[in-house]
Amino acid sequence: MSPSRSDTGTDVTADPLRPGDHADSESATEITQPALGITGWLRWAWRQLTSMRTALVLLLFLAIAAVPGSLFPQRSADPNGVTQWERDNPDVFPLADAVGLFDVYLSPWFSAIYLLLFTSLIGCVIPRAKHHFKALRSRPPRTPARLSRLSEYRELTLPIGEGQTDPASHAIDVAAAQLRRAGYRVERYDARGAASVSAERGYLRETGNLIFHVALVGVLVSVAIGGSFAYTGQRVVVEGTTFVNALSDYSSFNPGRFVDGTGLAPYSLTLDDFQVSYRLPGTPGAGQAGDFSADVTIRQPGQDDRAQSVIVNYPITVGGDRIYLLGNGYAPTLTIRDAAGEVVYSESQPFLPQDSNMTSLGIIKVPDGLPEQVGLVGFFYPTQGVLPSGAFTSVYPDVINPVITLNVFSGDLGIDDGTPRSVYTLEVDGLTQHTGGDTAADSLELTPGATVDLPNGWGTITWEEVTAEEPVKRFASLQMQNDPSSGWVLGFSVLATLGLFAGLFVPRRRLWVKARTTSDGVRVEYAGLARGEDPALPRAVDELATRHAQTLGVDQPAKDTL
Repeated sequence: MSPSRSDTGTDVTADPLRPGDHADSESATEITQPALGITGWLRWAWRQLTSMRTALVLLLFLAIAAVPGSLFPQRSADPNGVTQWERDNPDVFPLADAVGLFDVYLSPWFSAIYLLLFTSLIGCVIPRAKHHFKALRSRPPRTPARLSRLSEYRELTLPIGEGQTDPASHAIDVAAAQLRRAGYRVERYDARGAASVSAERGYLRETGNLIFHVALVGVLVSVAIGGSFAYTGQRVVVEGTTFVNALSDYSSFNPGRFVDGTGLAPYSLTLDDFQVSYRLPGTPGAGQAGDFSADVTIRQPGQDDRAQSVIVNYPITVGGDRIYLLGNGYAPTLTIRDAAGEVVYSESQPFLPQDSNMTSLGIIKVPDGLPEQVGLVGFFYPTQGVLPSGAFTSVYPDVINPVITLNVFSGDLGIDDGTPRSVYTLEVDGLTQHTGGDTAADSLELTPGATVDLPNGWGTITWEEVTAEEPVKRFASLQMQNDPSSGWVLGFSVLATLGLFAGLFVPRRRLWVKARTTSDGVRVEYAGLARGEDPALPRAVDELATRHAQTLGVDQPAKDTL
């Protein structure tokens, strides 16, 4: 036979290790991968999305995406904080609002991560659950032929007891009973003159992993469905005033998709007193608040009035609503009269705190009763102090030397055009300023009980003193929240934690015991194998060998580790 030659004319017999059908690179045709097509690409994308690695990455992204929700005030929880942030950062606010930093949990990008994670977890859990169910129904694996090849191996020779017809089988029966009592699944295998038992445990580890992922899906579903039936509302309540749980009485209201505000629980609450204590000057932490407590009276149809206290981090429950204390401040009672002495405005207006010493900003709008619409921008100083520049400030948060300064503006306040306006802001562009700032007139200055004249002879403004001991009322910012999914979320969260603990701390291991009768006695082999890291496996094999030998009448077995 003539020697074979390749397509290039090279004698392939010169290289005996070279296959006869080898194609040289010069003549080899280009290898092309078959086209996947639309179905193939969709299948590939689905497998990537439903892999456990993708689920973990999406879970990490979800945690990172939730970070802005704690860094930026959210409209659903703190609308006043959003207003203040806009006032402090007018240039950056439009961009931050456009990307949803003030509505993080309703933003498209957060929802996209949420839905992808939801899909990925379902795609991961269903195949794993099927596989795990089959594994639970399967028998423990057969005993390996050579146990000595396993990393954890022990062997010993036991004496044959008197009257035993099959000592190897007896030794295996004892070992199987011990393993079964220890919580192992046990299966006996006999072959080639040797008896053996195969045992395994640790399926609770995979069960815990599945429970963890199913619980995560439960949390996501509970949040998604429960959020559609939940609502959150805020209301600023001044001492002595009453809040009625009706849509028209909320300062802000954020309903779920299926909440229209007509089915709110009927109740009302009156803020009787707001108590706060501050650390005295000269003591460590001077000026810091020690405790807040809003004492309220709850009224519900068919029930007696009851008094309760809303404390920070300790909400109360009324009609299924959780009522939280979010903030507090001062609400001086101001009365404005026209030139004829007729009252045109008289309210306890909340002033929003601007610093830790309760320097507070308040807005007063008088649309009718005066020659022009009047807006006043006021600062309240609980304990007035003076900076080196001559500007006023508050040096202590409690009311010791209270003063209010007011800048007066007149013009169109934008109330009559039907556009909603915040009661805590005043757009001064286009208004005429009469006091303070660059005007020649000083800001109006009030103390409790005092009356000063408005510019242009329009009338007067009076700070009504409540009592000599408490010259100014306080307000409490309350949040009413109703979330029917909170119990489900808590339950699934606890379930996820238990599943995580099981997945982390339950070891997955297999143990084998093989016995064979020899001329010297019964030769017994013990071996163990772990799935993953199991530092306790050597000790488990040692304890099995020791207990087994002692049960069969050997006090101190001679062990060899191979």
